[in-house]
Amino acid sequence: MSRQSITLANQNDEWLKQQVANEEFTSKSEAVNYLIKQERERDAYHDFVQMKIDRGLKSGFSTKTKEELLAEIKNRLNV
Repeated sequence: MSRQSITLANQNDEWLKQQVANEEFTSKSEAVNYLIKQERERDAYHDFVQMKIDRGLKSGFSTKTKEELLAEIKNRLNV
């Protein structure tokens, strides 16, 4: 692992210290790594959802009724 030196706002440093004191994490480094990992996962999920939205927008608008769409979906699922 690489070692970093960062400057934290006082309230953020106090929050990290409290997390360690409450035994949520064993160290401030563990807490920071956890928070970064969470954000990376959130970014990946955002990218996935955005891809789905883009795909939907590119597919265009349907002129089918909701009954026709439901029948088509059921047919695809073999229901």
